[in-house]
Amino acid sequence: MTAPHWRYILHADLDAFYASVEQRDNPDLKGKPVVVGGPPESRGVVAAASYEAREYGVRSAMPMGVALRLCPDLVRISARFSRYHEVSRQIMDIFRGLTPLIEPLSLDEAYLDISEKVSADEVDGVAHGLKTRVRDETGLAVTVGGGTSKTVAKIASQIAKPDGLLLIKPNEERAFLSPLDVDMLWGVGPRTESVLRDHGINTIGHLAACDNGWLQNTFGKRGHELKERALGTDHHPVTPHRETKSVSAEITMTHDVGDEAALRDRMEELAQGVAARLQRNGLKGRTGQVKLRLADFTTFTRQVTLQAPTDEAGVILPVAWDLLHRELRPGRRFRLVGVGVSNFNEAFQLALLPPD
Repeated sequence: MTAPHWRYILHADLDAFYASVEQRDNPDLKGKPVVVGGPPESRGVVAAASYEAREYGVRSAMPMGVALRLCPDLVRISARFSRYHEVSRQIMDIFRGLTPLIEPLSLDEAYLDISEKVSADEVDGVAHGLKTRVRDETGLAVTVGGGTSKTVAKIASQIAKPDGLLLIKPNEERAFLSPLDVDMLWGVGPRTESVLRDHGINTIGHLAACDNGWLQNTFGKRGHELKERALGTDHHPVTPHRETKSVSAEITMTHDVGDEAALRDRMEELAQGVAARLQRNGLKGRTGQVKLRLADFTTFTRQVTLQAPTDEAGVILPVAWDLLHRELRPGRRFRLVGVGVSNFNEAFQLALLPPD
């Protein structure tokens, strides 16, 4: 066993997982632009896009109709979640062969804490070996990032994609993170990014150098967490058996909105994003919900049980819009709207967790 102070985490992320499984299972699809997702006529969204499709600007969460316009030769395949679950279990078994401390984030992505299994001089060989074993046993490419925190490991894998390997050595975290764009940091969403950029904070290094008091006054308790991540010193543990309770998205408008058409546009964007995340994670939910905040900051939620579990934007949007539409009143304006799905089908939820 290595010294107690030693800590090293890998972030493993399968490249274009759903699309890569389809190309592997059907050799005729190799080299072709492939997407996995629902048909455009049912408001389908792209759950995964092969790298050939991405060359045309096709991206996850994009409406399928837009994707087909960008790439007329696009091959669309309906998701086969049972197959993706099967391959995911095989991959998680490979990860568990290295360490029991695995935190699955989705079917194709996980953190691995190798601190108790690997010494500092063994990390490079172990990470290369992990990539080789995944390719040899599954025929798929996995990108691996590594660092002394989950933040550093995750960003390293983002930069290394596709089929890459980037391991950040201890004490080099800040030098690695400093020049990167601030929006690469987990927790910096559109709203936070806008505030930071308005104050000239454009890189992770700028954020790391921010005054603690200003961060707390501006972001509350999140300010300390943001700075820790920017410094690469966050201590969040790798937590096995991570369970997803809900998938949601929300937006705070730049000005209060009461216009029905504008609100529906926002809801459509959110529903498509939620559907893409559900499909990416292999989840279907039986409860649809909206979160609403009025101009006076009154905040409330509304929800409804669906007839059947869903991961389709074409189902989520009408339900969410109906819930919001019931709250429309003359003169009522909204500051924030959100869309979510929860109450996941057990079979889909268990696919995210390491089997017993």
